[in-house]
Amino acid sequence: MQVAVTQKSAALPFTVMAKPVGSQCNLSCGYCYYRDIEQVGTTRMSDEILEIFIRQYIEASGGPTVYFTWHGGEPTLAGLDFYRLAVELQKRFLPDGWSCWNNLQTNGVLLDDEWCAFLAAERFDVGLSIDGTKHLHDMQRKRYDGSGTYQAAVNAIRSLHTHGIKPDILCTVTSFTVKEPLNVYRTLRDLDTGWIQFIPIVRRNSEGELTDDSVSGEAYGKFLCDIFDEWVLNDLGRTDIQLFAETLRIRAGGSVGLCWMAPTCGRSLIVERDGSVYSCDHFVKPKYRLGMIKDFHLRELANLPEQIIFGENKRNTLPAQCRRCPWLAVCGGGCSKDRFALSEDGEPSLNHLCVGLKRFFSYTQPVMKLIASLQKKGFFSESIMTELRKRLQTIWKNIGRNDPCPCESGRKAKQCCWDKRL
Repeated sequence: MQVAVTQKSAALPFTVMAKPVGSQCNLSCGYCYYRDIEQVGTTRMSDEILEIFIRQYIEASGGPTVYFTWHGGEPTLAGLDFYRLAVELQKRFLPDGWSCWNNLQTNGVLLDDEWCAFLAAERFDVGLSIDGTKHLHDMQRKRYDGSGTYQAAVNAIRSLHTHGIKPDILCTVTSFTVKEPLNVYRTLRDLDTGWIQFIPIVRRNSEGELTDDSVSGEAYGKFLCDIFDEWVLNDLGRTDIQLFAETLRIRAGGSVGLCWMAPTCGRSLIVERDGSVYSCDHFVKPKYRLGMIKDFHLRELANLPEQIIFGENKRNTLPAQCRRCPWLAVCGGGCSKDRFALSEDGEPSLNHLCVGLKRFFSYTQPVMKLIASLQKKGFFSESIMTELRKRLQTIWKNIGRNDPCPCESGRKAKQCCWDKRL
């Protein structure tokens, strides 16, 4: 199907994730999807490309805040002077009354006091990768000499705290992580950052087979539900979990904030270290290379017909199973990179994680509705948790071990949610 660039599509906002050192990293994480990206030329985005990028991105923004995200590889390998220049250029090109918001996604290994002082002074938000418990993190996130990096990541969080920054935590969910939902969640919660993202690892080898570290849909769904039960009774208002917050907002009538949950995509571009632009972070391949910012303006590249088609295909290739699913409005069909499973009708393009997401959405819906209702009535988090505990105790009253579980799974209580009762 051909899609022309209309005035409406050209006016849509877009975001850009910059990769100042491309796929270079000081860690060798087994599940990394980016380290095998072939790149040639300079090891760091040149000052010239940086200036072009910042100027074009500000020009293409609707303002008054321009959102810059610095990613990798490991973006701190670009060095502090690179980011000092970036901030200087942002201030040079910003129109009067506008501001910039910067986010740095890092493994934290290089974040010493000088780095943290700079990030605090320039009001950077920081996303820091840490995979739950020390055992799991050190198993999955290693240096090239094989040593673990858990303590370095924790030290970085503490240093950021000292400088007044509460980093967002990004935790990958592998086939190993998924076995310890509460240990992982409680460890991350107790780092007191206030925000956690759980990112499922879904990878395929050259034969199209799932890798050993990839999480199954079933396991991912259970992982999310177990953490939700802990979070909603103990940490509501204290710790935000990205998927939970997004689901609550969508169900309350708010807009979709995550690209994989949106009906279409294609509005989150990648600028590589050489100034080449790609359709998406997960599609940095020759087929999805849109052009160079030295040759074309970012605004033009974002609205190329092939990029519009790329984004619309997320919706246009949905199998019938998705189109009739009651949860489509919440999940949007999932991320295009994960849509390689067959539907129950034998159609392609079903999300590999479908069964797990359906379990999460259906399991949490009653409580999500209640939370939204109580919030509208002016209840604060502590009062909501108190009300939820009372209702849970009422639900379990007179339920024995061999009675049907009140979660309606069809299993006996002792084989299902027995340990979750209060």
